[in-house]
Amino acid sequence: MSEKILLEMKNITKVFPGVKALDDVNLKVKEGSIHALVGENGAGKSTLMNVLSGIYPYGTYTGDIIYDGEECRFSKIRDSESKGIVIIHQELALVPYMTIGENMFLGNERGKAIAIDWTDTYVQADKYLKVVGLNESSHTLIKDIGVGKQQLVEIAKALSKNARLLILDEPTSSLNEEDSRALLDLLIRLKGEGLTSIIISHKLNEVSYVADDITVIRDGHTIETLVKGVDDISEDRIIRGMVGREMSDRFPKRHGVEIGDVAMEVKNWTVHHPVYTERKIVDDVSFYVRKGEVLGIAGLMGAGRTELSMSLFGRSYGSGISGQVFINGKEVKMHSCKSAIEHGLAYVTEDRKGNGLILSNAIRTNTTLANLKGVSNLGVIDADKEYAVAEEYREKLRTKCTGVEQFVGNLSGGNQQKVLLSKWMYAEPDVLILDEPTRGIDVGAKYEIYNIINALVAEGKSVIMISSELPEILGMSDRIYVMNEGRIVGEFKGSEATQEGIMAAIIKSSND
Repeated sequence: MSEKILLEMKNITKVFPGVKALDDVNLKVKEGSIHALVGENGAGKSTLMNVLSGIYPYGTYTGDIIYDGEECRFSKIRDSESKGIVIIHQELALVPYMTIGENMFLGNERGKAIAIDWTDTYVQADKYLKVVGLNESSHTLIKDIGVGKQQLVEIAKALSKNARLLILDEPTSSLNEEDSRALLDLLIRLKGEGLTSIIISHKLNEVSYVADDITVIRDGHTIETLVKGVDDISEDRIIRGMVGREMSDRFPKRHGVEIGDVAMEVKNWTVHHPVYTERKIVDDVSFYVRKGEVLGIAGLMGAGRTELSMSLFGRSYGSGISGQVFINGKEVKMHSCKSAIEHGLAYVTEDRKGNGLILSNAIRTNTTLANLKGVSNLGVIDADKEYAVAEEYREKLRTKCTGVEQFVGNLSGGNQQKVLLSKWMYAEPDVLILDEPTRGIDVGAKYEIYNIINALVAEGKSVIMISSELPEILGMSDRIYVMNEGRIVGEFKGSEATQEGIMAAIIKSSND
């Protein structure tokens, strides 16, 4: 790795209405290195990278960008790409019904202005797919490959633009452990070939594994840069820089919570694919959750956990659904989301931006969406009551915002998650299904979400938590089910479960 500084960002300050997102931030990135940016949600990491890539053009911020010894003033993203700076956002920018090849050169087409050279397009696409180790035809539709492979397509697309500096914003947030490690190993390999990378991630074990240097940003300020081989880059040390304090226990303890009677029981639940109706996605699943209990559901991506949850929540996924659901010992039929809510069931989706929140609406309206009757009279919404409810939950969940009239789309990921939880808490459910409740949020915000979960079960509510992070499942669950290939393949008491035991259950079931 070279000691040459490829990128220097000096005294970067960026102000949005009512908030200073970046305050005199400095960053130096060595050529041929992997440089991690870490910090809590809202710290300014993505904002800084948006400044670098030209998404926030020169003139909307103050400070200097020095790239390869030259001062740069980017007015649009194409300007930064022409210098070899390419950003891959957390939400992948791929068109599902176009091929890999079409996606890779979308906006950067091969051929002449009036005629695309499709032969060259697919030859070049296959070449870059080979570079990233993706064994797929460039004629394959994006919708037909998994998220892990889509992430590799984005990297291949960046390399096709002659990237020298690759920026990856939460590249593994939607990947399982195996795909995440493969992606990180690819970055290490590409580093050996001269590529410089900046990676934003909340997964600190991955940061420690892959990064040469780690810059910590807190509340819009540069706090420190840690260097591998010189400084302590353990997870605890990084956390101290991020939150400004020690966190001796990342999973808050529950005290005095009594686990009561069975709140919900599911028997022989089977769900078929909504399009390929002969294919079972959930296969004869039976389980139960008690009052005051956090029930964890572990499994690899594609195990059927989300499909199980959505099908239970008013049959919002699947076809040919069969089985029984009992709430407080009484069988119930929930054929719509409205019916599920009326029976005391809530589903907090893993896709908060796509399915959970209306990003162009205020915190106030998002908070009351699942329980409009609570803030209306004869079908007319009482705006004052709605404001009061939103303000109550803002205070209760300590949501950081300029006020409840702020658009949800302008909040950090952790604060969006709090608004999503507020929405379902106001619906006053008895059973909450939380699907990846801490995905893409920082360690400090995670701790606050865990406290909210503990408070809910202390009130006698039941929480079913789906998570791909095994330490989270182990740290929060009273009892754990393991899913694989649409079936439940193991059950553990929380106090007796281990990562090795959970993975052994998955592997054994795959071999049966």
